[in-house]
Amino acid sequence: MDLQINETGKLIIAACQFPVSANISANGDWIRKQMTAAEQRGAQIVHFPECALSGYAGPDYASLDALDWNELEVQTETILALAAELDIWVVLGSTHRLSDESKPHNSLYVISPEGRIIDRYDKRFCTTEDLEHYSPGDHFVVFQVHGVTCGLLICYDVRFPELYRSYQQQGVQVIFQSFYNARQKRGGIHPRIIPVTAQAHAGINHMFMSLTNSSARHSWPCHFITPDGLIAEKLPPNRPGVLVGSIDIEKAYYDASGPYRTDAINGKLNSGQTVQDARSEDRSSY
Repeated sequence: MDLQINETGKLIIAACQFPVSANISANGDWIRKQMTAAEQRGAQIVHFPECALSGYAGPDYASLDALDWNELEVQTETILALAAELDIWVVLGSTHRLSDESKPHNSLYVISPEGRIIDRYDKRFCTTEDLEHYSPGDHFVVFQVHGVTCGLLICYDVRFPELYRSYQQQGVQVIFQSFYNARQKRGGIHPRIIPVTAQAHAGINHMFMSLTNSSARHSWPCHFITPDGLIAEKLPPNRPGVLVGSIDIEKAYYDASGPYRTDAINGKLNSGQTVQDARSEDRSSY
C-alpha cells in the first residue's frame, strides 16, 4: 500500500478509467471498485471520466429519454456513502437532471470525504452533437483539497484556452479534466491530438492536469501531466485501470513563460521595454 501524504500543499490523486456504458448499475460497480482500489493506494481524491456513472448521450444513448433517473439516484447515493466510508474526495462524471423541459447538464460532482456534493461543474462548451442532449454550463468551479487549489473541465472544453487562462488567474494549481473520447473509429484523430493539447495548456499555464477517459475502444488513456507540460504517468489504452500521481506545489518545475505571463494576460504582448526608433518603425527597409 502506498503511503498517504497529509501535508498541506501535497496531494495524491487517482485517475480512473473503465468502459463507461449505458448500464448505470455496471458503471456504479466499476466506480466503487476503483474508489476502493485508489484509497488502498493512498489516494486522497479520485477522478472519473465524463458521464462515468450515467453514460454519455450519443455513444451510449440515442436519446436521454432512455436514461433511468431512479437508478442514477440510487447509484449516486451509494457512491456518496462510500466516499464517506473511505474518507476520500471524488470527482464524479454524471448527468444532472434539470426541471421542466430543460435539457440536463453534463456534469462533474465534487464529493467531499463526508459524502456530500459540495459543488458541481457543468460542461461549458458542448459540441454541436452534445447540444442535442445537454444544456451548457455557465460557471467555473474552484475548491481546495489539502491546500491545493483545484479546478474542473470536461472534454470539449480542451479546445478553448480562455478557460485555462481564467483558472490560472484564479490561482488554480491542478485541473481535473474528464473526457469521453471512446467508441470511436479505429485510427481517429483524437487519441493523437487531445493529450498533446492538454500538455500545451498545462505548460503554458503552469498547472498540473489529471486527464480521465473511458477505456472503451477506441480511446486514449488517463494521463497525469506536470506544470512543465510533461507527461509524468499514463495508463495503457483500452483497458480499465487506476493511475496514481502526486502533487507537491512547492516543487519547482520549468516555466518558460513565467516571467511574462501576467503581463501577457494583462495585454502587454512583449517582454522588456519597447523602443522609439525610426529604424524600428520603418518596416520596409533593411
